[in-house]
Amino acid sequence: MTNEPEIIVQHREELLDLLSEAAEIEHNLMCCYLYAAFSMKSSEAEGLSAREVALVAGWKRAIMAVAIDEMTHLSLVANVMSALGTAPHFARPNFPVERGYHPSGVVVSLAPFDRGSLDHFIYLERPEGIDLADGAGFDHGVPYLRGTRADRLMPSAQDYATVGHLYRGIRGGLIALSERLGEHALFVGNPACQIGVDSVALSGLSPVTDLASALRAIDTIVEQGEGTQTKSERSHYCRFLRVRDEYEKHLTENPDFVPSRPVARNPVMRAPVKTADRVWICDPEAARVLDLSNALYTFMLRLLADAFGAETHSASERSALLDAGVELMHLLAPIAEYLTTLPAGDPYPGVNAGVSFAMLRTTLSPLSHSGAFRVLSQRSFELSRGAARLSPLAPGLFGPTAERLESLAVRFAGFTRSTIPPRAALPVVQAPPSAAVASAATPAIEEVRGKGLLLRFEGKRCIHARHCVLEQPNVFLANVKGPWLKPDAASVESLVRTAHNCPSGAITYQRTDGGPEERAPRVNLLRVRENGPLAAHAELSIGGVPSGFRATLCRCGASKNKPFCDGSHHEINFQASGEPPTEASEPLAARDGVLSVRPQPNGPYLVAGNLELVSGTGRTLNRVSTAALCRCGGSSRKPFCDGTHARIGFRAD
Repeated sequence: MTNEPEIIVQHREELLDLLSEAAEIEHNLMCCYLYAAFSMKSSEAEGLSAREVALVAGWKRAIMAVAIDEMTHLSLVANVMSALGTAPHFARPNFPVERGYHPSGVVVSLAPFDRGSLDHFIYLERPEGIDLADGAGFDHGVPYLRGTRADRLMPSAQDYATVGHLYRGIRGGLIALSERLGEHALFVGNPACQIGVDSVALSGLSPVTDLASALRAIDTIVEQGEGTQTKSERSHYCRFLRVRDEYEKHLTENPDFVPSRPVARNPVMRAPVKTADRVWICDPEAARVLDLSNALYTFMLRLLADAFGAETHSASERSALLDAGVELMHLLAPIAEYLTTLPAGDPYPGVNAGVSFAMLRTTLSPLSHSGAFRVLSQRSFELSRGAARLSPLAPGLFGPTAERLESLAVRFAGFTRSTIPPRAALPVVQAPPSAAVASAATPAIEEVRGKGLLLRFEGKRCIHARHCVLEQPNVFLANVKGPWLKPDAASVESLVRTAHNCPSGAITYQRTDGGPEERAPRVNLLRVRENGPLAAHAELSIGGVPSGFRATLCRCGASKNKPFCDGSHHEINFQASGEPPTEASEPLAARDGVLSVRPQPNGPYLVAGNLELVSGTGRTLNRVSTAALCRCGGSSRKPFCDGTHARIGFRAD
């Protein structure tokens, strides 16, 4: 095209800058398409006829399919950038995008589905060589130019007439730099960071490792939608043309047809400095739903950035991140649609709210690998609690959302086992002198050395199961003042058996006669005690700290020694069956190993590791590798969490 500016690519930095703008274009368009789709009516109760409900549903499916393609394009650009040796680019400016950020012919803002926004989508997706007017309501203003010079080291924004023109410039840059530098010098990225269809189900997504695969990625983007010259029936341009044809045809039959709700253009979360073309969502109910919507969206970006950008993640970790990102998009969609039914606020009569896809400065900052999944698990639970707090507004929407986010937190917790430091690496924390004096009379762990072992008793973990005083009354002297542990009053082997029968782990030992120490069980078990605690038998890590092989965990919510049981279930008359129903489960491939138990602030226990849950009589209830277990006492699905902790205001570290 003779009137198009030349796109200059003299070095890698200019190519990466162009790819970053391409990523932002794809990301922005994805959000715009989703926003329009969320705004569309869905029932006869909203003033549509039965035929119109079906018609609008078909248009919505078409727009959502295009939005998914944009995710593919964003991922392909990420793969190209990764292959060139840099982190993928998922950042973008907040809506509406200020003039000057993109070429003067590219206006990017959020708008509900109508004839103007549909014309705008067609304009943005038009092939090279097709001259169209933009949609009504998308004013280009005064034209301006962006450009760079071939003799400059610092990249600068460059103009392009169409998105296809931008990709043609990127394609030419890839070829030119490959010829100048050599493919091996240009494509220096780690192939392990590449994402393909084996990791996430996006049609056309493929890894990029050399010039040929990079050009295939660019061609896929162009052919699927941006600037295709073949006018493929599957291109975005042609799909939007078909929607417009159907829209116009139906308008001739029903001039009063309105397919979308009166949703705000460019909603924002806080009172804007620039009020033009922005709607502040200040209705209290809508503001809370918008807060959750944007939190889900930014968390999805966090997962995407970590999946693409972290070289240290394993294939299974990367897959978990991508799967969770897809799940979050599915969670966001119905919430964002619900938001479009709520009023924006009193200053905007007749205008409804909408998701603003707000960006944060920290969203895409890389996470430390050692703490990544712990951070993600914690954030998932925060989002779960936020969704649970919204349950009174729409129980059928926010209740299940809270449960799925909680399940996601458990899934992430399952990847934290590798970050638990071994025993030898744990620091020894010395108590301050004053604390030592105060506790001198009753040490946290009492120790008495016998002829064949060192007997230990940790009082804060004792639940008075009384195996010790009933099985070894001459060793464990009940109701006496002064020394009460007499290990030499019984054989070493009998003391070892008694210690193993202590469900709380209060009694432990260290043999000095050369005999075997206590070992982890071959099968990790968690027994559900009738009206009482959860009794764990496994190699335990509780809160990231190795905690022996036995423990009783509070599940009534009243213990003053959380997470351990202290008998408070008796005081509050806690009622909970020790024989809950059996749930279908498959045998575990492995049945032992470290069992990680992480009490969540104001929430359940996150359990990760091979585990069989059994009833008080030993019946298998379930087999799991991750689970969220109730510790507030209120769940209707005991021993599993059902989100009740958020509804009843449970508080615990």
